[in-house]
Amino acid sequence: MPLSEKTYKEFTEKLGRGELKDWQIAEEAEKTMKPIKQIAEELGLTDEELLPYGHYIAKVDYLKVLERLKDRPDGKYVDVTAITPTPLGEGKSTTTIGLVQGMGKRGKKVVAAIRQPSGGPTMNVKGSAAGGGLSQCIPLTEFSLGFTGDINAIMNAHNLAMVALTSRMQHEYNYTDEELAKRGLKRLDVDARNVQMGWIMDFCAQALRKIIIGLGGKQDGFMMESRFDIAVSSEVMAILSVAKDLKDFRERIGKIVVGYSKSGKPVTCEDLDVAGAMTAWMLPALNPNLIQTVEGQPVFVHAGPFANIAIGQSSVISDRVALKLADYNVTESGFAADIGFEKFWNLKCRYSGLKPNAAVIVATIRALKSHGGAPIPVPGRPLPEEYTKENVGYVEKGFENLLHCINIVKKAGVNPVVCINAFYTDTDNEIKAVRRLCEQAGARVALSKHWQYGGEGALELADAVIDACNEPNNFKFLYELTTPLRERINLIATNVYGADGVEYSPEALAKAKALEADPESSKLGTCMVKTHLSLSDNPNLKGAPKGWKLFVRDILVFKGAGFIVPVAGAIKLMPGTASDPAFRRIDVDVNTGKVKGLF
Repeated sequence: MPLSEKTYKEFTEKLGRGELKDWQIAEEAEKTMKPIKQIAEELGLTDEELLPYGHYIAKVDYLKVLERLKDRPDGKYVDVTAITPTPLGEGKSTTTIGLVQGMGKRGKKVVAAIRQPSGGPTMNVKGSAAGGGLSQCIPLTEFSLGFTGDINAIMNAHNLAMVALTSRMQHEYNYTDEELAKRGLKRLDVDARNVQMGWIMDFCAQALRKIIIGLGGKQDGFMMESRFDIAVSSEVMAILSVAKDLKDFRERIGKIVVGYSKSGKPVTCEDLDVAGAMTAWMLPALNPNLIQTVEGQPVFVHAGPFANIAIGQSSVISDRVALKLADYNVTESGFAADIGFEKFWNLKCRYSGLKPNAAVIVATIRALKSHGGAPIPVPGRPLPEEYTKENVGYVEKGFENLLHCINIVKKAGVNPVVCINAFYTDTDNEIKAVRRLCEQAGARVALSKHWQYGGEGALELADAVIDACNEPNNFKFLYELTTPLRERINLIATNVYGADGVEYSPEALAKAKALEADPESSKLGTCMVKTHLSLSDNPNLKGAPKGWKLFVRDILVFKGAGFIVPVAGAIKLMPGTASDPAFRRIDVDVNTGKVKGLF
Protein backbone atom coordinates (compact mmCIF):
# COMPACT_ATOMS: atom_id res chain seq x y z
CA MET A 1 0.00 0.00 0.00
CA PRO A 2 1.49 3.41 -0.93
CA LEU A 3 0.59 4.89 2.47
CA SER A 4 2.76 3.88 5.43
CA GLU A 5 1.05 2.28 8.44
CA LYS A 6 1.63 5.45 10.45
CA THR A 7 0.20 7.71 7.74
CA TYR A 8 -2.75 5.35 7.18
CA LYS A 9 -3.66 5.52 10.89
CA GLU A 10 -3.30 9.31 10.92
CA PHE A 11 -5.44 9.69 7.79
CA THR A 12 -8.24 7.40 9.01
CA GLU A 13 -8.47 9.41 12.23
CA LYS A 14 -8.57 12.73 10.36
CA LEU A 15 -11.15 11.41 7.88
CA GLY A 16 -13.29 10.34 10.84
CA ARG A 17 -13.30 13.96 11.97
CA GLY A 18 -13.81 15.38 8.46
CA GLU A 19 -10.41 17.10 8.52
CA LEU A 20 -8.72 15.79 5.38
CA LYS A 21 -9.08 16.61 1.69
CA ASP A 22 -8.85 14.15 -1.20
CA TRP A 23 -5.96 15.98 -2.85
CA GLN A 24 -3.94 15.77 0.37
CA ILE A 25 -4.39 11.99 0.48
CA ALA A 26 -3.52 11.67 -3.20
CA GLU A 27 -0.41 13.82 -2.81
CA GLU A 28 0.89 11.60 0.00
CA ALA A 29 0.00 8.32 -1.78
CA GLU A 30 1.66 9.48 -4.98
CA LYS A 31 5.03 9.70 -3.19
CA THR A 32 5.25 5.90 -3.08
CA MET A 33 2.91 4.71 -5.85
CA LYS A 34 3.96 1.84 -8.08
CA PRO A 35 5.49 2.53 -11.50
CA ILE A 36 2.92 1.79 -14.19
CA LYS A 37 5.14 -0.98 -15.57
CA GLN A 38 4.80 -2.82 -12.23
CA ILE A 39 1.01 -2.41 -12.30
CA ALA A 40 1.01 -3.84 -15.83
CA GLU A 41 3.24 -6.79 -14.91
CA GLU A 42 1.06 -7.67 -11.92
CA LEU A 43 -2.00 -7.52 -14.18
CA GLY A 44 -0.38 -9.82 -16.73
CA LEU A 45 0.28 -7.34 -19.55
CA THR A 46 3.34 -7.74 -21.77
CA ASP A 47 5.78 -4.93 -22.55
CA GLU A 48 4.49 -4.57 -26.11
CA GLU A 49 0.90 -4.22 -24.83
CA LEU A 50 1.80 -1.30 -22.56
CA LEU A 51 1.98 2.21 -24.07
CA PRO A 52 3.44 4.41 -21.28
CA TYR A 53 2.49 8.06 -20.76
CA GLY A 54 5.25 8.85 -18.29
CA HIS A 55 6.03 6.79 -15.18
CA TYR A 56 2.54 6.30 -13.71
CA ILE A 57 0.03 6.39 -16.58
CA ALA A 58 -0.24 4.23 -19.67
CA LYS A 59 -2.53 3.23 -22.47
CA VAL A 60 -3.06 -0.44 -23.26
CA ASP A 61 -3.01 -1.88 -26.78
CA TYR A 62 -6.39 -3.58 -26.50
CA LEU A 63 -6.13 -5.43 -29.83
CA LYS A 64 -2.94 -7.22 -28.80
CA VAL A 65 -4.39 -8.16 -25.41
CA LEU A 66 -7.64 -9.49 -26.84
CA GLU A 67 -5.84 -11.46 -29.53
CA ARG A 68 -3.36 -13.01 -27.07
CA LEU A 69 -6.05 -13.92 -24.53
CA LYS A 70 -8.91 -14.74 -26.91
CA ASP A 71 -9.20 -18.31 -25.58
CA ARG A 72 -9.06 -17.35 -21.90
CA PRO A 73 -12.46 -17.46 -20.12
CA ASP A 74 -13.85 -14.13 -18.94
CA GLY A 75 -13.78 -13.19 -15.27
CA LYS A 76 -16.82 -12.16 -13.24
CA TYR A 77 -18.57 -8.94 -14.30
CA VAL A 78 -19.87 -6.48 -11.68
CA ASP A 79 -21.65 -3.18 -12.35
CA VAL A 80 -21.79 -0.36 -9.78
CA THR A 81 -24.90 1.81 -9.82
CA ALA A 82 -26.76 3.79 -7.13
CA ILE A 83 -29.84 5.12 -5.43
CA THR A 84 -31.22 8.34 -6.97
CA PRO A 85 -28.57 10.79 -5.73
CA THR A 86 -28.62 14.17 -4.05
CA PRO A 87 -26.90 16.96 -6.03
CA LEU A 88 -23.75 16.10 -4.03
CA GLY A 89 -23.40 12.56 -5.44
CA GLU A 90 -23.42 9.40 -3.34
CA GLY A 91 -20.01 7.93 -4.08
CA LYS A 92 -20.24 5.42 -6.95
CA SER A 93 -16.65 5.97 -8.06
CA THR A 94 -15.45 5.88 -4.46
CA THR A 95 -17.34 2.60 -3.93
CA THR A 96 -16.00 1.13 -7.17
CA ILE A 97 -12.43 1.82 -6.06
CA GLY A 98 -13.16 0.70 -2.48
CA LEU A 99 -14.69 -2.57 -3.68
CA VAL A 100 -11.66 -3.29 -5.86
CA GLN A 101 -9.38 -2.62 -2.89
CA GLY A 102 -11.49 -4.82 -0.62
CA MET A 103 -11.53 -7.70 -3.11
CA GLY A 104 -7.78 -7.27 -3.49
CA LYS A 105 -7.39 -7.80 0.25
CA ARG A 106 -9.40 -11.00 -0.15
CA GLY A 107 -6.74 -12.22 -2.57
CA LYS A 108 -8.75 -11.70 -5.75
CA LYS A 109 -7.25 -10.49 -9.01
CA VAL A 110 -9.54 -7.56 -9.72
CA VAL A 111 -9.69 -4.51 -12.00
CA ALA A 112 -11.79 -1.35 -11.86
CA ALA A 113 -13.15 0.06 -15.14
CA ILE A 114 -14.26 3.65 -14.61
CA ARG A 115 -15.05 6.68 -16.74
CA GLN A 116 -12.81 9.65 -17.42
CA PRO A 117 -13.90 12.79 -15.57
CA SER A 118 -15.26 15.74 -17.50
CA GLY A 119 -13.79 19.18 -16.96
CA GLY A 120 -17.36 20.41 -16.44
CA PRO A 121 -18.00 18.85 -12.99
CA THR A 122 -14.30 18.93 -12.06
CA MET A 123 -14.35 22.72 -12.29
CA ASN A 124 -17.94 23.03 -11.05
CA VAL A 125 -19.55 21.32 -8.04
CA LYS A 126 -19.28 17.53 -8.35
CA GLY A 127 -15.55 16.86 -8.41
CA SER A 128 -13.29 14.80 -10.61
CA ALA A 129 -14.80 11.29 -10.18
CA ALA A 130 -11.49 9.88 -8.94
CA GLY A 131 -13.18 8.42 -5.89
CA GLY A 132 -12.43 9.93 -2.50
CA GLY A 133 -10.85 9.49 0.91
CA LEU A 134 -8.79 6.29 1.05
CA SER A 135 -10.63 4.87 -1.98
CA GLN A 136 -9.46 6.91 -4.92
CA CYS A 137 -7.28 6.50 -7.98
CA ILE A 138 -3.99 8.25 -8.59
CA PRO A 139 -2.26 10.31 -9.93
CA LEU A 140 -5.14 12.67 -9.13
CA THR A 141 -4.00 15.83 -10.92
CA GLU A 142 -3.23 14.19 -14.25
CA PHE A 143 -6.41 12.09 -14.07
CA SER A 144 -8.54 15.18 -13.40
CA LEU A 145 -6.95 17.69 -15.77
CA GLY A 146 -6.88 16.37 -19.32
CA PHE A 147 -5.38 12.93 -18.64
CA THR A 148 -4.08 11.38 -21.90
CA GLY A 149 -6.13 13.62 -24.16
CA ASP A 150 -9.11 11.36 -24.96
CA ILE A 151 -11.73 14.06 -24.35
CA ASN A 152 -9.65 16.57 -26.28
CA ALA A 153 -9.59 14.12 -29.19
CA ILE A 154 -13.37 13.77 -28.96
CA MET A 155 -13.78 17.56 -29.05
CA ASN A 156 -11.51 17.82 -32.09
CA ALA A 157 -13.26 14.99 -33.95
CA HIS A 158 -16.77 16.26 -33.14
CA ASN A 159 -16.02 19.90 -33.93
CA LEU A 160 -14.31 18.88 -37.17
CA ALA A 161 -17.67 17.45 -38.28
CA MET A 162 -19.23 20.86 -37.59
CA VAL A 163 -16.42 22.59 -39.48
CA ALA A 164 -17.12 20.29 -42.42
CA LEU A 165 -20.85 21.00 -42.27
CA THR A 166 -20.71 24.77 -41.86
CA SER A 167 -18.01 25.29 -44.47
CA ARG A 168 -19.94 23.11 -46.90
CA MET A 169 -23.09 25.18 -46.28
CA GLN A 170 -21.16 28.38 -46.95
CA HIS A 171 -19.67 27.06 -50.21
CA GLU A 172 -23.01 25.71 -51.41
CA TYR A 173 -24.56 29.11 -50.71
CA ASN A 174 -21.81 30.96 -52.59
CA TYR A 175 -21.27 28.62 -55.59
CA THR A 176 -23.39 27.16 -58.39
CA ASP A 177 -23.65 23.41 -58.97
CA GLU A 178 -21.11 23.69 -61.79
CA GLU A 179 -18.65 25.58 -59.57
CA LEU A 180 -19.10 23.01 -56.81
CA ALA A 181 -18.47 20.19 -59.29
CA LYS A 182 -15.15 21.79 -60.30
CA ARG A 183 -14.16 21.53 -56.63
CA GLY A 184 -15.21 17.88 -56.47
CA LEU A 185 -18.34 18.61 -54.45
CA LYS A 186 -21.97 17.61 -54.86
CA ARG A 187 -24.71 19.83 -53.42
CA LEU A 188 -26.05 18.40 -50.15
CA ASP A 189 -28.62 21.19 -49.74
CA VAL A 190 -28.43 21.18 -45.92
CA ASP A 191 -31.44 22.67 -44.13
CA ALA A 192 -30.08 25.29 -41.71
CA ARG A 193 -33.22 24.85 -39.57
CA ASN A 194 -32.64 21.10 -39.21
CA VAL A 195 -29.02 20.71 -38.14
CA GLN A 196 -28.71 17.84 -35.69
CA MET A 197 -25.32 18.59 -34.13
CA GLY A 198 -23.89 21.56 -32.31
CA TRP A 199 -20.38 22.33 -31.13
CA ILE A 200 -18.89 20.91 -27.92
CA MET A 201 -16.55 21.98 -25.14
CA ASP A 202 -15.67 20.30 -21.85
CA PHE A 203 -16.92 22.91 -19.40
CA CYS A 204 -20.34 23.80 -18.04
CA ALA A 205 -21.10 26.95 -20.03
CA GLN A 206 -24.76 27.90 -19.97
CA ALA A 207 -24.07 31.07 -22.00
CA LEU A 208 -23.32 28.86 -25.04
CA ARG A 209 -26.51 26.80 -25.01
CA LYS A 210 -27.99 28.87 -27.83
CA ILE A 211 -25.83 30.95 -30.18
CA ILE A 212 -25.83 32.56 -33.64
CA ILE A 213 -22.87 31.74 -35.90
CA GLY A 214 -21.77 33.12 -39.26
CA LEU A 215 -22.16 36.81 -38.40
CA GLY A 216 -20.19 39.04 -40.76
CA GLY A 217 -19.71 39.02 -44.50
CA LYS A 218 -19.87 36.48 -47.30
CA GLN A 219 -16.58 34.85 -46.29
CA ASP A 220 -17.50 34.52 -42.59
CA GLY A 221 -19.68 31.45 -42.88
CA PHE A 222 -23.39 30.72 -43.19
CA MET A 223 -25.42 32.60 -40.59
CA MET A 224 -27.68 30.35 -38.54
CA GLU A 225 -28.66 29.35 -35.02
CA SER A 226 -26.36 26.85 -33.32
CA ARG A 227 -25.35 25.66 -29.84
CA PHE A 228 -22.65 24.18 -27.63
CA ASP A 229 -23.16 20.95 -25.67
CA ILE A 230 -20.79 19.51 -23.08
CA ALA A 231 -18.13 17.31 -24.67
CA VAL A 232 -19.07 14.03 -23.02
CA SER A 233 -22.61 14.22 -24.45
CA SER A 234 -21.15 13.98 -27.97
CA GLU A 235 -22.12 11.05 -30.15
CA VAL A 236 -18.39 10.53 -30.69
CA MET A 237 -18.06 9.78 -26.95
CA ALA A 238 -21.03 7.40 -27.18
CA ILE A 239 -19.34 5.59 -30.05
CA LEU A 240 -16.13 5.30 -28.02
CA SER A 241 -18.21 3.69 -25.26
CA VAL A 242 -19.85 1.02 -27.43
CA ALA A 243 -17.42 0.35 -30.31
CA LYS A 244 -15.79 -3.10 -30.29
CA ASP A 245 -12.72 -2.20 -32.34
CA LEU A 246 -11.33 0.27 -34.90
CA LYS A 247 -13.33 -1.15 -37.82
CA ASP A 248 -16.57 -0.89 -35.85
CA PHE A 249 -15.61 2.61 -34.68
CA ARG A 250 -14.86 3.86 -38.20
CA GLU A 251 -18.17 2.52 -39.55
CA ARG A 252 -20.11 4.15 -36.73
CA ILE A 253 -18.40 7.54 -37.21
CA GLY A 254 -19.43 7.54 -40.87
CA LYS A 255 -23.09 7.03 -39.87
CA ILE A 256 -23.31 10.09 -37.59
CA VAL A 257 -26.17 12.29 -38.79
CA VAL A 258 -24.93 15.89 -38.69
CA GLY A 259 -28.07 17.39 -40.21
CA TYR A 260 -30.76 16.93 -42.83
CA SER A 261 -31.26 18.20 -46.36
CA LYS A 262 -34.23 20.36 -47.27
CA SER A 263 -35.91 17.23 -48.62
CA GLY A 264 -35.44 15.47 -45.27
CA LYS A 265 -32.53 13.21 -46.26
CA PRO A 266 -29.91 12.60 -43.52
CA VAL A 267 -26.52 14.25 -44.08
CA THR A 268 -23.83 12.09 -42.48
CA CYS A 269 -20.15 12.46 -41.70
CA GLU A 270 -19.51 10.10 -44.61
CA ASP A 271 -21.45 12.45 -46.92
CA LEU A 272 -19.24 15.31 -45.73
CA ASP A 273 -16.04 13.31 -46.40
CA VAL A 274 -14.95 13.93 -42.83
CA ALA A 275 -15.42 10.52 -41.15
CA GLY A 276 -11.90 9.35 -41.96
CA ALA A 277 -10.26 12.47 -40.53
CA MET A 278 -12.45 12.25 -37.41
CA THR A 279 -11.31 8.67 -36.88
CA ALA A 280 -7.68 9.75 -37.35
CA TRP A 281 -8.08 12.21 -34.44
CA MET A 282 -9.48 9.39 -32.31
CA LEU A 283 -6.94 6.63 -32.99
CA PRO A 284 -4.95 6.90 -29.72
CA ALA A 285 -8.17 7.35 -27.73
CA LEU A 286 -9.39 3.85 -28.65
CA ASN A 287 -6.79 2.34 -26.30
CA PRO A 288 -7.95 2.27 -22.64
CA ASN A 289 -5.96 4.17 -20.01
CA LEU A 290 -4.35 2.43 -17.04
CA ILE A 291 -3.66 3.93 -13.60
CA GLN A 292 -3.91 2.60 -10.02
CA THR A 293 -5.80 2.89 -6.74
CA VAL A 294 -4.11 4.36 -3.66
CA GLU A 295 -3.60 0.71 -2.61
CA GLY A 296 -1.95 -0.26 -5.90
CA GLN A 297 -4.68 -2.13 -7.80
CA PRO A 298 -5.12 -1.57 -11.56
CA VAL A 299 -7.77 0.84 -12.82
CA PHE A 300 -8.85 1.13 -16.46
CA VAL A 301 -10.23 4.54 -17.42
CA HIS A 302 -12.09 4.87 -20.70
CA ALA A 303 -15.06 6.87 -22.07
CA GLY A 304 -17.02 9.46 -20.11
CA PRO A 305 -19.71 10.34 -17.55
CA PHE A 306 -23.20 11.95 -17.58
CA ALA A 307 -25.65 9.06 -17.97
CA ASN A 308 -28.45 11.60 -17.67
CA ILE A 309 -27.55 13.18 -21.03
CA ALA A 310 -25.35 10.47 -22.56
CA ILE A 311 -24.80 6.71 -22.27
CA GLY A 312 -22.51 7.34 -19.27
CA GLN A 313 -20.67 4.00 -19.27
CA SER A 314 -17.04 2.95 -19.21
CA SER A 315 -16.18 1.44 -22.58
CA VAL A 316 -16.97 -1.98 -23.97
CA ILE A 317 -13.30 -2.21 -24.99
CA SER A 318 -11.99 -1.65 -21.44
CA ASP A 319 -14.47 -4.16 -20.01
CA ARG A 320 -13.50 -6.82 -22.56
CA VAL A 321 -9.81 -6.33 -21.77
CA ALA A 322 -10.37 -6.32 -17.99
CA LEU A 323 -12.47 -9.50 -18.12
CA LYS A 324 -9.64 -11.33 -19.91
CA LEU A 325 -6.95 -10.12 -17.51
CA ALA A 326 -8.67 -10.43 -14.12
CA ASP A 327 -10.91 -12.70 -12.06
CA TYR A 328 -13.29 -9.77 -11.47
CA ASN A 329 -14.00 -6.60 -13.44
CA VAL A 330 -15.85 -3.91 -11.48
CA THR A 331 -17.30 -1.44 -13.97
CA GLU A 332 -19.32 1.70 -13.30
CA SER A 333 -22.54 3.20 -14.69
CA GLY A 334 -23.51 6.85 -14.36
CA PHE A 335 -25.98 8.11 -11.74
CA ALA A 336 -28.77 5.86 -10.46
CA ALA A 337 -30.28 2.51 -11.43
CA ASP A 338 -33.05 4.16 -13.46
CA ILE A 339 -30.51 5.88 -15.72
CA GLY A 340 -27.01 4.38 -15.66
CA PHE A 341 -27.94 0.80 -14.90
CA GLU A 342 -30.84 0.86 -17.39
CA LYS A 343 -28.42 1.90 -20.15
CA PHE A 344 -25.83 -0.63 -19.01
CA TRP A 345 -28.56 -3.29 -19.08
CA ASN A 346 -30.34 -2.51 -22.36
CA LEU A 347 -27.61 -0.78 -24.41
CA LYS A 348 -24.07 -1.59 -23.31
CA CYS A 349 -24.67 -5.28 -22.60
CA ARG A 350 -26.65 -5.63 -25.82
CA TYR A 351 -23.79 -4.22 -27.92
CA SER A 352 -21.00 -5.98 -26.03
CA GLY A 353 -22.65 -9.38 -25.58
CA LEU A 354 -21.41 -9.39 -21.96
CA LYS A 355 -23.67 -10.38 -19.07
CA PRO A 356 -23.18 -9.12 -15.50
CA ASN A 357 -22.91 -11.47 -12.53
CA ALA A 358 -23.96 -8.87 -9.95
CA ALA A 359 -24.82 -5.18 -9.52
CA VAL A 360 -23.90 -3.00 -6.55
CA ILE A 361 -26.42 -0.30 -5.61
CA VAL A 362 -24.67 2.46 -3.68
CA ALA A 363 -26.87 4.06 -1.02
CA THR A 364 -26.14 6.66 1.62
CA ILE A 365 -28.04 7.71 4.71
CA ARG A 366 -27.84 11.22 3.25
CA ALA A 367 -29.69 10.25 0.06
CA LEU A 368 -32.26 8.21 1.98
CA LYS A 369 -33.00 11.20 4.23
CA SER A 370 -33.33 13.44 1.18
CA HIS A 371 -35.91 11.06 -0.32
CA GLY A 372 -37.60 10.81 3.07
CA GLY A 373 -38.37 14.51 3.40
CA ALA A 374 -35.20 16.21 4.65
CA PRO A 375 -34.27 19.50 2.92
CA ILE A 376 -32.44 18.84 -0.35
CA PRO A 377 -28.68 19.55 0.05
CA VAL A 378 -27.33 22.40 -2.06
CA PRO A 379 -23.74 22.19 -3.35
CA GLY A 380 -21.52 24.88 -1.85
CA ARG A 381 -23.80 25.48 1.15
CA PRO A 382 -23.60 23.96 4.64
CA LEU A 383 -25.37 20.62 5.00
CA PRO A 384 -28.75 21.03 6.77
CA GLU A 385 -28.66 19.78 10.35
CA GLU A 386 -31.17 17.03 9.48
CA TYR A 387 -28.25 15.16 7.89
CA THR A 388 -26.01 15.27 10.95
CA LYS A 389 -28.65 14.29 13.52
CA GLU A 390 -30.23 10.86 13.84
CA ASN A 391 -33.64 10.51 12.15
CA VAL A 392 -34.66 6.93 11.42
CA GLY A 393 -38.05 8.12 10.16
CA TYR A 394 -36.48 10.01 7.25
CA VAL A 395 -34.38 6.93 6.42
CA GLU A 396 -37.36 4.54 6.45
CA LYS A 397 -39.51 6.87 4.34
CA GLY A 398 -36.69 7.42 1.85
CA PHE A 399 -36.17 3.69 1.46
CA GLU A 400 -38.96 3.63 -1.13
CA ASN A 401 -36.47 5.05 -3.64
CA LEU A 402 -33.83 2.44 -2.81
CA LEU A 403 -36.44 -0.33 -3.00
CA HIS A 404 -37.42 0.92 -6.47
CA CYS A 405 -33.75 0.76 -7.56
CA ILE A 406 -33.40 -2.76 -6.13
CA ASN A 407 -36.41 -3.84 -8.16
CA ILE A 408 -34.97 -2.31 -11.36
CA VAL A 409 -31.87 -4.48 -10.99
CA LYS A 410 -34.01 -7.54 -10.25
CA LYS A 411 -36.06 -6.94 -13.43
CA ALA A 412 -32.83 -7.36 -15.39
CA GLY A 413 -32.37 -10.75 -13.74
CA VAL A 414 -29.23 -9.57 -11.94
CA ASN A 415 -28.33 -10.18 -8.29
CA PRO A 416 -28.35 -6.83 -6.40
CA VAL A 417 -26.00 -5.97 -3.54
CA VAL A 418 -26.84 -2.80 -1.60
CA CYS A 419 -23.74 -0.99 -0.38
CA ILE A 420 -24.38 1.36 2.54
CA ASN A 421 -21.63 3.87 1.78
CA ALA A 422 -20.89 5.00 5.32
CA PHE A 423 -20.41 8.63 6.31
CA TYR A 424 -19.00 9.54 9.73
CA THR A 425 -22.29 11.29 10.58
CA ASP A 426 -24.36 8.08 10.17
CA THR A 427 -25.73 6.47 13.33
CA ASP A 428 -26.04 2.78 14.25
CA ASN A 429 -29.84 2.96 14.36
CA GLU A 430 -30.04 4.50 10.87
CA ILE A 431 -27.75 1.80 9.45
CA LYS A 432 -29.72 -0.97 11.20
CA ALA A 433 -32.92 0.34 9.59
CA VAL A 434 -31.41 0.13 6.10
CA ARG A 435 -30.11 -3.39 6.74
CA ARG A 436 -33.52 -4.54 7.95
CA LEU A 437 -35.39 -3.03 5.00
CA CYS A 438 -32.93 -4.40 2.40
CA GLU A 439 -33.14 -7.89 3.85
CA GLN A 440 -36.94 -7.69 3.81
CA ALA A 441 -36.68 -6.72 0.12
CA GLY A 442 -34.58 -9.82 -0.62
CA ALA A 443 -31.34 -7.98 -1.39
CA ARG A 444 -27.88 -8.58 -0.02
CA VAL A 445 -26.67 -5.60 1.98
CA ALA A 446 -23.25 -4.61 3.25
CA LEU A 447 -21.96 -1.67 5.27
CA SER A 448 -18.79 -0.29 3.74
CA LYS A 449 -16.36 2.21 5.26
CA HIS A 450 -14.00 2.30 2.31
CA TRP A 451 -13.90 6.12 2.21
CA GLN A 452 -12.36 6.21 5.70
CA TYR A 453 -10.48 2.89 5.77
CA GLY A 454 -9.84 1.92 2.14
CA GLY A 455 -9.87 -1.80 1.35
CA GLU A 456 -10.01 -2.78 5.04
CA GLY A 457 -13.30 -0.91 5.29
CA ALA A 458 -14.77 -2.69 2.24
CA LEU A 459 -14.30 -6.33 3.27
CA GLU A 460 -17.98 -6.89 4.10
CA LEU A 461 -18.93 -5.44 0.71
CA ALA A 462 -16.30 -7.53 -1.07
CA ASP A 463 -17.61 -10.72 0.55
CA ALA A 464 -21.21 -9.89 -0.40
CA VAL A 465 -20.26 -9.22 -4.04
CA ILE A 466 -18.17 -12.39 -4.31
CA ASP A 467 -21.11 -14.33 -2.87
CA ALA A 468 -23.57 -12.70 -5.32
CA CYS A 469 -21.30 -13.48 -8.28
CA ASN A 470 -21.31 -17.17 -7.36
CA GLU A 471 -25.11 -17.31 -7.47
CA PRO A 472 -26.80 -18.01 -10.85
CA ASN A 473 -28.87 -15.24 -12.40
CA ASN A 474 -31.26 -14.86 -15.31
CA PHE A 475 -30.13 -11.77 -17.22
CA LYS A 476 -32.65 -10.56 -19.82
CA PHE A 477 -33.30 -7.32 -21.74
CA LEU A 478 -36.33 -5.15 -21.05
CA TYR A 479 -37.16 -4.92 -24.77
CA GLU A 480 -36.08 -6.34 -28.10
CA LEU A 481 -34.95 -4.14 -30.99
CA THR A 482 -38.06 -5.25 -32.85
CA THR A 483 -40.22 -3.49 -30.24
CA PRO A 484 -41.70 -0.25 -31.75
CA LEU A 485 -40.10 2.96 -30.45
CA ARG A 486 -43.04 4.38 -28.50
CA GLU A 487 -43.70 0.99 -26.95
CA ARG A 488 -40.06 0.83 -25.86
CA ILE A 489 -40.19 4.30 -24.32
CA ASN A 490 -43.36 3.29 -22.50
CA LEU A 491 -41.69 0.13 -21.18
CA ILE A 492 -38.78 2.17 -19.80
CA ALA A 493 -41.09 4.84 -18.36
CA THR A 494 -43.44 2.42 -16.62
CA ASN A 495 -41.13 -0.46 -15.67
CA VAL A 496 -38.00 1.51 -14.79
CA TYR A 497 -39.13 5.02 -13.80
CA GLY A 498 -42.53 4.08 -12.33
CA ALA A 499 -44.55 6.41 -14.59
CA ASP A 500 -48.18 5.87 -15.50
CA GLY A 501 -47.42 6.42 -19.18
CA VAL A 502 -45.80 8.82 -21.67
CA GLU A 503 -46.84 12.13 -23.19
CA TYR A 504 -45.16 13.75 -26.23
CA SER A 505 -44.70 17.24 -27.52
CA PRO A 506 -46.06 17.63 -31.09
CA GLU A 507 -42.49 17.76 -32.42
CA ALA A 508 -41.41 14.62 -30.53
CA LEU A 509 -44.56 12.74 -31.59
CA ALA A 510 -43.97 13.56 -35.26
CA LYS A 511 -40.35 12.37 -35.00
CA ALA A 512 -41.41 9.17 -33.21
CA LYS A 513 -43.89 8.31 -35.96
CA ALA A 514 -41.31 9.00 -38.68
CA LEU A 515 -38.70 6.84 -36.94
CA GLU A 516 -41.18 4.00 -36.51
CA ALA A 517 -41.81 4.11 -40.26
CA ASP A 518 -38.07 3.90 -41.03
CA PRO A 519 -36.82 0.26 -41.17
CA GLU A 520 -33.23 1.32 -40.35
CA SER A 521 -34.27 3.14 -37.19
CA SER A 522 -36.00 0.03 -35.85
CA LYS A 523 -32.55 -1.49 -35.34
CA LEU A 524 -31.43 1.27 -32.96
CA GLY A 525 -31.44 1.09 -29.16
CA THR A 526 -33.13 3.67 -26.92
CA CYS A 527 -30.90 6.02 -24.88
CA MET A 528 -33.06 8.20 -22.64
CA VAL A 529 -32.13 11.74 -21.57
CA LYS A 530 -33.65 12.54 -18.18
CA THR A 531 -32.84 14.24 -14.89
CA HIS A 532 -30.69 12.16 -12.54
CA LEU A 533 -32.18 13.78 -9.42
CA SER A 534 -35.53 11.98 -9.53
CA LEU A 535 -37.03 8.76 -10.85
CA SER A 536 -39.42 11.10 -12.68
CA ASP A 537 -38.61 13.83 -15.22
CA ASN A 538 -39.04 16.46 -12.48
CA PRO A 539 -35.86 16.85 -10.37
CA ASN A 540 -37.87 18.09 -7.37
CA LEU A 541 -39.92 14.88 -6.99
CA LYS A 542 -38.13 12.62 -4.51
CA GLY A 543 -38.76 9.09 -3.27
CA ALA A 544 -40.72 6.92 -5.72
CA PRO A 545 -43.24 9.34 -7.31
CA LYS A 546 -46.70 8.06 -8.22
CA GLY A 547 -49.40 9.39 -10.55
CA TRP A 548 -47.21 11.06 -13.18
CA LYS A 549 -46.43 10.67 -16.89
CA LEU A 550 -43.07 11.02 -18.60
CA PHE A 551 -43.00 14.04 -20.93
CA VAL A 552 -40.85 13.54 -24.04
CA ARG A 553 -40.18 16.95 -25.57
CA ASP A 554 -37.75 15.96 -28.33
CA ILE A 555 -36.12 12.95 -29.98
CA LEU A 556 -32.56 12.91 -31.33
CA VAL A 557 -31.00 10.26 -33.55
CA PHE A 558 -27.48 8.93 -32.93
CA LYS A 559 -27.25 6.51 -35.85
CA GLY A 560 -23.51 6.08 -35.44
CA ALA A 561 -23.75 5.05 -31.81
CA GLY A 562 -26.87 3.05 -32.60
CA PHE A 563 -29.28 5.03 -30.43
CA ILE A 564 -32.55 6.87 -30.66
CA VAL A 565 -32.38 9.52 -27.92
CA PRO A 566 -35.71 10.64 -26.40
CA VAL A 567 -35.25 13.84 -24.37
CA ALA A 568 -37.54 14.02 -21.32
CA GLY A 569 -38.41 17.07 -19.23
CA ALA A 570 -36.42 20.28 -19.27
CA ILE A 571 -32.91 18.80 -19.06
CA LYS A 572 -30.11 20.52 -21.03
CA LEU A 573 -27.20 18.95 -22.93
CA MET A 574 -25.00 21.78 -21.63
CA PRO A 575 -25.00 22.02 -17.81
CA GLY A 576 -24.49 25.35 -16.08
CA THR A 577 -21.73 26.49 -13.74
CA ALA A 578 -22.89 27.20 -10.20
CA SER A 579 -22.27 30.38 -8.19
CA ASP A 580 -19.61 28.70 -6.02
CA PRO A 581 -17.73 26.37 -8.41
CA ALA A 582 -14.75 24.22 -7.52
CA PHE A 583 -12.33 26.23 -9.65
CA ARG A 584 -12.41 28.94 -6.96
CA ARG A 585 -10.50 26.59 -4.64
CA ILE A 586 -8.06 25.04 -7.13
CA ASP A 587 -4.58 26.53 -7.31
CA VAL A 588 -0.93 25.64 -7.82
CA ASP A 589 1.90 25.77 -5.28
CA VAL A 590 4.37 27.94 -7.20
CA ASN A 591 7.32 26.48 -5.30
CA THR A 592 6.59 22.80 -6.01
CA GLY A 593 4.24 22.96 -9.00
CA LYS A 594 1.74 20.78 -7.12
CA VAL A 595 -1.97 21.32 -7.78
CA LYS A 596 -4.12 21.66 -4.67
CA GLY A 597 -7.87 21.84 -4.13
CA LEU A 598 -8.99 19.01 -6.44
CA PHE A 599 -11.60 16.62 -5.08
